[in-house]
Amino acid sequence: MLNGFKNFIMRGNVVDLAVGVVIGAAFTTLVNQFTKSFLEPVIKMVGAGEGKIGGRTKIGTENFIDWGAFINATITFVLTAAVLYFLVVLPMNKLAERRNKGKEPEPAPVTEDIRLLTEIRDALVAARVPAQATRQETEHSTER
Repeated sequence: MLNGFKNFIMRGNVVDLAVGVVIGAAFTTLVNQFTKSFLEPVIKMVGAGEGKIGGRTKIGTENFIDWGAFINATITFVLTAAVLYFLVVLPMNKLAERRNKGKEPEPAPVTEDIRLLTEIRDALVAARVPAQATRQETEHSTER
């Protein structure tokens, strides 16, 4: 029972998922703080004008388009995805390549059409062989 649980946990996709979730959650916090501390002030500085709030555009009386928050969220997403790819996915793929380096790939499973064609070929060969044997016996008996 414990051996089955160990095999389940050690499957590559379960480990990948667990590592991705933990690393992603921790790194997202880091990237969010980076965007709030460094990028948001730059975006506000660029967007600020005469009496305008940086990163926001007023539409109507009380409504704003908060394009600065959208840019921050986009940067956060791109940074998180890049770090997860380069620090988790890429090393796991390299590790999997090293593990599978000396192994031969399993042959592809035989498809239904190939199996049917093989059966037809075998049936034709089996039907032809007795007929040939009968013809050869007839030819040998007439030659004598």
